[in-house]
Parts: sequence; structure tokens; C-alpha cells
Amino acid sequence: EVQLQASGGGLVQAGGSLRLSCAVSGFNFDDYTIGWFRQAPGKEREGVSCISSAGVNTYSSDSVKGRFTVSRDNAKNTVYLQMNSLKPEDTAVYHCAAVRSAEIVCDASFPMNYWGKGTLVTVSS
Repeated sequence: EVQLQASGGGLVQAGGSLRLSCAVSGFNFDDYTIGWFRQAPGKEREGVSCISSAGVNTYSSDSVKGRFTVSRDNAKNTVYLQMNSLKPEDTAVYHCAAVRSAEIVCDASFPMNYWGKGTLVTVSS
């Protein structure tokens, strides 16, 4: 069974940090670009940070660039999103998704191969 399990969300004050994890099973993790996407209340889903299958190339949206860092550990089939200097505007449900590609795909409208259930991040103040 294919699973992409996001975890690590919670409540944090503005300026704080969280680290999200996406644990993958059921497919060959090393062949897939993994992306983090978020959807805030009343807003469209957006691509946040994505990383290529080899972990060499990354992409981050302008709104999080310099604050969020995506990484992957292929030995553990896990992708991480380190979120620093969090803002209330970052409040959203964060999802991870996978697409079989050596090239980064970080467009929320793109038909990903797999979507995982999200984890809620709430930033107060």
C-alpha cells in the first residue's frame, strides 16, 4: 500500500520553528521527486518546497524562501521540511506528494502520482 505520512505539525508562536517529516512506503522512494504543499483556510493549495529524487536540486516558493529548507534521507525513505521564522501566514495543512521524475515538479496543479494526508501547522500571534 502506498503511503506518504506527514507528521510534525502543531501549534507554534510566530518566530518559532517546526520540522515536518514525510515518511514514504509502498513505492521506490529514490525515483521520485517529493514536494511539500500547503492549503490555508479559504486559499488555494500552493507548492512550498520540493526536492529532486537525488536530493541535489531544490525549489522553494518566494513566500518561504530563506525560512524553509527541504531535505531528504533516501536511506530512511523520509523527506523533511525545516520551517524557521514562522509567521501566522504559514498556518495551513501541509501535505507531501510524490511524482516520478528526476526533475523538480512543485506546481500544485500538476497531477502528482501520490498525495499524502496532511499535518496541521498553526502559527499564533
